[in-house]
Amino acid sequence: MSPSTLRADFRIHGLDCAEEVSLIRRQLDNTNGIHDLGFDVVRGRMSAEFDPKLLSASEIMERISKTGLKAEPWMDAAAAPPQPFLVRHSRIIAASVSGIALLCAMSVEGFAGSHAGLLQGQHIHKASPLLVLYSLIAIVAGMMFSARKAWGALKLMQPDMNVLVCISIVGACYLGEWSEGATLAFLFSLAGVLEGWSLARAREAIGSLVKESPGEATVLHGEGAEFHAHCCNHDKKRIHEHRVMADTVPTGSVVRVKPGERIPFDGKVASGASGVNEALITGEATPVFKQSGDSVLAGTINTDGLLEIRTTTQSADTTLARIVRLVEESQQRRAPSEQFVERFSRVYTPVMMLIAMLVAVLPPLLLDWTWSRAFYQSMVVLLIACPCALVISTPVTIAAAIASAAKRGVLFKGGAFLESAAHLDAIALDKTGVITAGRPAVEKIQILHGHNELDFLERLAGLETGSEHPLAQAILQYAEEHNIAPAAISDFRALPGRGAEAVVRGARFWAGSRAYAESRGLQVPDVDESHGASAVYAGAGMDVWGIVLIRDYVRPGIVEAIRDLRKSGVREVTMLTGDNPAAAAQVAKEVELTSYRAGMLPSDKATAVRELMQRYPHVAMAGDGVNDAEAMAASSLGIAFGPRSTGLAMETAHAVILAEDPARLSFLVRHARRSLSVIKQNLALALGSKLVFLIVAVLGYASLWMAVAADMGATLVVTFNGLRMLRTRE
Repeated sequence: MSPSTLRADFRIHGLDCAEEVSLIRRQLDNTNGIHDLGFDVVRGRMSAEFDPKLLSASEIMERISKTGLKAEPWMDAAAAPPQPFLVRHSRIIAASVSGIALLCAMSVEGFAGSHAGLLQGQHIHKASPLLVLYSLIAIVAGMMFSARKAWGALKLMQPDMNVLVCISIVGACYLGEWSEGATLAFLFSLAGVLEGWSLARAREAIGSLVKESPGEATVLHGEGAEFHAHCCNHDKKRIHEHRVMADTVPTGSVVRVKPGERIPFDGKVASGASGVNEALITGEATPVFKQSGDSVLAGTINTDGLLEIRTTTQSADTTLARIVRLVEESQQRRAPSEQFVERFSRVYTPVMMLIAMLVAVLPPLLLDWTWSRAFYQSMVVLLIACPCALVISTPVTIAAAIASAAKRGVLFKGGAFLESAAHLDAIALDKTGVITAGRPAVEKIQILHGHNELDFLERLAGLETGSEHPLAQAILQYAEEHNIAPAAISDFRALPGRGAEAVVRGARFWAGSRAYAESRGLQVPDVDESHGASAVYAGAGMDVWGIVLIRDYVRPGIVEAIRDLRKSGVREVTMLTGDNPAAAAQVAKEVELTSYRAGMLPSDKATAVRELMQRYPHVAMAGDGVNDAEAMAASSLGIAFGPRSTGLAMETAHAVILAEDPARLSFLVRHARRSLSVIKQNLALALGSKLVFLIVAVLGYASLWMAVAADMGATLVVTFNGLRMLRTRE
C-alpha cells in the first residue's frame, strides 16, 4: 500500500453471499480512486484501499447504499454500542410476521387446490380480498430485506437471487396464485434467517478468540523507584494494586495474576511459581510449570499459584492479539476453490437465465403446455438458478477450518495456504528447533593456545547476547549457571548461517561454525562431532581461542510425526541444516530420515527448496529462525514452528505452529486435507441438487415453493457440512 493510499474497513449489513460481493464490486471497481477491495463474507466485512484525494470513506458508503446494502465504519463487536432488541432481531420478527400472515391466507383458501389447478392448466378462481390482504402482508414482511437489494441489482443490470425471487412472486400474483407467492416470500425470509444463523456460528468461532483476552488487569504500584527496578525484592508493605483496563497498561508494568485468572499480557514471571495452562495458544492442555524468569503469554490461565509478571508487550501486541489479527486477515486471502466458484457463477447464472427463457417459450410451441404453465415453470427455473449454496459453502468451510485450527495452536494466514497444505507432496524440516528441541546445552569447552578460559567465556557470552540462535542461547545459559558476566560489546554483526562478530575489549571477536572459521583462512583442529554435537569456534583476528561443543537432543514425538506425515500422503520428508555433516547424519539416523543436507547457508536452504519444487508441485519448509526465512519464502507453504520462532520467520511463514509439538505438523496436513474434502463434498452437493431439481422443473413437476425449499435446503446442508470443520480431529 503506497503512502498516498488509505485503508478503511466497513461493516456491510446484508453481506451474506457472493452475489452481494459481486454487486459491490461492480459498483465500486470502476470508481476513480479505489485501488483494492477485500471481502470477508463470514463476518460481513469489507476492506477498501483508496486515494483520499479522490474519494472519502463516506462517499464509498454512499455508493454501496445504491446497491441496496447498508455500510458503516467497521467496529469490533466488543466496542460497538448494543443494538435495540427490534433491530437485533428484525429478520426473525419479519419472518415470523410473514409466517403468521401466510397461515391466515392458507386458512382462507387452500394452497394445494389452486396449485394443482395451475399445473393442470385450469382456470384459477378469483382470489378473495381477504386472501389477497393476508398474502400481501406475508409478501411485504418476507421481502422487506430483499426488495431493496433486488432494486439495486436491477439498476446495475446484475440480477441476483433477490431479483429472481421478486420476479417469481410478481409472476405468481399475476397468475392469481396469491398463497403461493406468500409461501415463496416466507420461505425466502426463513432461508435468510437460517443462513444468517449458520454464518454466525462461524463468526462466533473467530470472535471467541477475542473474548479470551482479559479486558482488565491488576497492576502493582510501588512508592519507590526500587520497585520498578527490582520488582521481586520489593517491600510488600509499600506496594498497592489497582484494577485497570488492560489497554491502558504500559509495557514494563508489573501485574498480579491470581489462581484461575487469565494472564492479560505477554511477559516474564517476576515473582512466584505456578502451572500455566497454555491450551488457548498451543492447544496443549497439560499445564506448564512457570517460575521467575520464564516467559508467559496473554490468554493463558494461571492454575494454582500467585504470579507477578513484568509485561513485555501492550494488550494490542500480545501473541494472542497477533493470532486474532492473523485469523481475521486470513479471511481476506481467498482460496483457489473460492476464486473458481466465483468465476464459475459468472457463467452459470446467465446460462440458467437462458434456460428459464427457453422453458417459457419452447414448451407452448412444441408441447401441449399453456403459456401460463410455461411461464410458471420458467419462474421455478429462475429460482433454481440461484448459486447461493454453491458460493456460500466454500468460505464458511474455510473460515471454520481456520478458526478450529487456531484453537489447536495452528494458524493459517489465509484460505489459499490452507488449500496449499492440503496438496503437500514434500516437506523440508530445519534441524535445530524443529527436529531437535532447540534447547541445546554446552557439553565441553576446549581452550587453545594458552588463552584464559574466563576471559574467553566472558567475551563469547558478550558476543552471543546479540544473537537469537539456539546455540548462542546455550552459551548464555552456561555463562549464567557459572556466574560469568558477559563482556560489553560494540559494532555487532550477525552472519546468518555462519556466525557473528563484534568488538569486545578493543578487539574484533568472532564465533561461528567450522566452515566460517576456515573461510577466514584459519587452520582449525578436528573435534569429534560424530555423536551429534555441534562445534562453535571462537577467537580474535587470525587466532582460534577455543572450541565449544554443544549438544541438542531430538525432540520427543518427532519420529512419530515424520511417520504420520508419510502416512498422510507426504511423499518426501527431508532435513536441511547449517550444522556439520557428522551431527546432521547422527540426527537423521535417530529420526529415520534417509534424505538430508548439511552445512547449508540460508541461500543454500532456499536453493534446496527450489530443487524440491522441480520434482514436486507443492513443497513446505518448516523452520524457526532467521536463517530459515528465505527457504520459507521460496516454498509453496512456509511453516514457522514453535512459539519461540523469530519475528522474521513468523512474518515470512504462511502458517504458524504455536505449540512445540511435532504432532501439529501432521495435524496441519490432515486438517487441511479434510477441509479440502469437505469443500469438494459441498460443491458436489450444491451442483448435484441443482441439476436434479432443474430436470424436475423442466419436466414440469416442480413448484415455486418447492424451488425455494430445495435452494434453502441445499444452502443449509452445505453450510452445516462446512461448519463440521469447527470440530478438529487428532
